[in-house]
Amino acid sequence: MRFLPALLLASLACATSANAVKPGDPAPPIALATPGGDAVSLAPLRGRVVYVDFWASWCTPCRRSFPWMNAMQARYAKDGLVIVGVNVDKRAADADRFLRDTPASFRIALDADGKTPAAYDVKGMPSSFLVDRHGIVAWIEEGFRDERRDDLEARIRALLAQH
Repeated sequence: MRFLPALLLASLACATSANAVKPGDPAPPIALATPGGDAVSLAPLRGRVVYVDFWASWCTPCRRSFPWMNAMQARYAKDGLVIVGVNVDKRAADADRFLRDTPASFRIALDADGKTPAAYDVKGMPSSFLVDRHGIVAWIEEGFRDERRDDLEARIRALLAQH
């Protein structure tokens, strides 16, 4: 009987891994609100390359990733790139404070309930999903490392070049 909780946890972990989003899978839908109350959804973005970034106010690497995402949005918006930053803080005030210090020039969505990161099987902050023009996950990046910037930008450019 003592092993039952451990078996249950192990089976849940396997079930979660089996349902994890992988490159080649359709991107799970997003239906969230911006801090201003507007809707953010992936459906109307079909035909564009979307970089979905999950972040939190307490995440140190997120502070470094925002300037890079701002630069990517500015550089490639005309080519069809849309960046959506999904905040997972429980309190909107925490996200607001982060955004005052680290502004975003891309779309921000709020998910205090955590349903969207659960659908994407996000394990840590930040986690990013590069979605092609057909709504298929092309690449997943866990964390943000300065030495990976050029590779990420090359992946974005490659998807933008596909029509």
